[in-house]
Amino acid sequence: MTAEQQPALSIGIDIGGTKVAGGVVDNEGAVLHRARRDTPHRSKKPGVVENTIVEVVDELLEVVGPGAVVAVGIGAAGFVAADRATVVFAPHLSWRHEPLRDALQRRVPVPIFVDNDANAAAWAEWRFGAARGETHVMMVTLGTGIGGALLMNGQVVRGRFGIAGEFGHMQVVPGGQRCECGNRGCWEQYASGNALVREARSLMTANSPIASDLLDRVGGDPANLTGPLITEAAQAGDQTAVELLAEIGSWLGVGIANLAAAFDPGLFVIGGGVSAAGDLLLGPARETFRKHLTGRGYRPEAGIVAAQLGNEAGLIGAADLARVGAGTDHGVAAGPDPGVAADPVVRG
Repeated sequence: MTAEQQPALSIGIDIGGTKVAGGVVDNEGAVLHRARRDTPHRSKKPGVVENTIVEVVDELLEVVGPGAVVAVGIGAAGFVAADRATVVFAPHLSWRHEPLRDALQRRVPVPIFVDNDANAAAWAEWRFGAARGETHVMMVTLGTGIGGALLMNGQVVRGRFGIAGEFGHMQVVPGGQRCECGNRGCWEQYASGNALVREARSLMTANSPIASDLLDRVGGDPANLTGPLITEAAQAGDQTAVELLAEIGSWLGVGIANLAAAFDPGLFVIGGGVSAAGDLLLGPARETFRKHLTGRGYRPEAGIVAAQLGNEAGLIGAADLARVGAGTDHGVAAGPDPGVAADPVVRG
């Protein structure tokens, strides 16, 4: 194989509320090498998180050697401006109008592209996963919070200011639970991993007998409870865990019915860590979606499917978007550069 025939490698970095995960990705979406660090505590300065990102990138660059990587894509859990350079606001991190691309570019020897993590995950699922072949895709990612993204005809819909898709901060309960974004009643306060754990812990701290199995699983300390433990209990048949996931699923269905009314996608792809619960989550979501769908019975109904790429969708998508942005992948037959769309229909 000649140098011209070598697949272009890129690095994807997925930054969440709890982890900074990175991988070297080829142009078929395969992750060849991986690295991971815990996300520094949100109270620390932005530079601490940037140091962590650089550590992960440096580790991966060292593995593949100089010249092998054409670009680095950063998928950030926050509002990313249309310039794909600035994190305007990150509810789970200490970034406020943070010039992330420039701060990192001074320390990384290859081009850097910054994007919202849900945009990256949606792109990965459209290119390589559950949404292949669909023209109108809406991604909802359930993790620490809720992320979201919309792809239309192979383009990421970014909005006028670059921060479209923050579905988790739609208000679904006026005056409801306080959200880290500053508002009350946001969707992610009812249909996310944080919401799942919060509801389970409330049962445990109230000494509810129906939470005894969950309490046993964490050695009697509610602080040790995590979303994956609840999913594990539900899959083992614990009815309280099943009910907790069904409640989260019902809230998920309410939200995506609202999104269907607004955007009319052909497919909803549900990703993020909570989606590992499978039909324990998606079954109640589909049922509630049908009950709340505007014009139900008289309109085509979007599909609701689980993401296929798991926790690595964000880093795969970030890497692939960076590769396309760097102009080294000519296999995307979706039209203009997905990074900064010029079409006013896509921007609006």
